[in-house]
Amino acid sequence: MFFKLTKEQQQVMISDIQSFFTDERDEELSEFAAERVLDFVKETLAPHFYNAAVLDVKRVVEERYASLEDEILTLERPIKR
Repeated sequence: MFFKLTKEQQQVMISDIQSFFTDERDEELSEFAAERVLDFVKETLAPHFYNAAVLDVKRVVEERYASLEDEILTLERPIKR
């Protein structure tokens, strides 16, 4: 991906993965195994979420641009002929 997690962020995520496996699957996961799950998510799944976010931002920018364009057009003065 385009960003690097801090050690603290990565450790929190690893801990969250371990908790998830314990709570949801009744399965103890080592730190190494949880780190592998995190690597899988970052490499395989995160790009899908990232691209979805980019599309969301694109829509918001297009809406704002259209709104701005409408506001600018209201400033036009009529031309008498």
